[in-house]
Amino acid sequence: MSSYDTLRRQCRTLESLLDTKLTSYSRVASTIATHQDLEAAGSIERWRDLEAEIEGLLDKLRETNEDLSIALNKSSELPSTAMLHAAQRHRDVLQDYNRDFLRIKVNVQSAEDQRNLLQNVRHDIDAYNSSSSDMLLSERGRIDSSHQMTDQVLEQAYETRSEFARQRTSLAGINARMSGVLNVLPGVNSLIGMVQSRRRRDALILGCVIGVGIVLLLTYMAR
Repeated sequence: MSSYDTLRRQCRTLESLLDTKLTSYSRVASTIATHQDLEAAGSIERWRDLEAEIEGLLDKLRETNEDLSIALNKSSELPSTAMLHAAQRHRDVLQDYNRDFLRIKVNVQSAEDQRNLLQNVRHDIDAYNSSSSDMLLSERGRIDSSHQMTDQVLEQAYETRSEFARQRTSLAGINARMSGVLNVLPGVNSLIGMVQSRRRRDALILGCVIGVGIVLLLTYMAR
């Protein structure tokens, strides 16, 4: 029964390794389930490495259990109750490890799916916030542009009003000068009228003198 003893030692060795790996796997699953910083902690890579190692150990333990059953069946001696009980115990342990591994694996996958979902939601929120920020910045740019245009229009309006004020002041000065000229014109007209009257009087006097002279000359010649 040396092969039986060898296979049993192999089973115990594999079971001990599986117990250690499953404990580590459970810790990594807890880290993932609590949504810690997986990239910084290296949990994802460690999780995948442990998963591959555990699957390999389970396959080896399954094969060893099968070899143990074959060894008992092919033994020339009738296996004792203790041997049969030990073989059954190894099969039960294998089932327990398979069940624990699948349970942890499902929990880890669920936590990973949830983490990915949260990351996607966070990414969508960040994208929405970024889009909203871009829209707000764009809207603010349009408002600033409108304010600049309004300021330019107001400046032009103030400049036009100032120009109108300057023109009104200039027109007021012109009106004042025109009024002054109009006030002076009556005196000028009177002076011109006096000059014309004096010219007419001088012309009349001169005509009379000439007429008298001619009459006197004719009278003198007639004698």
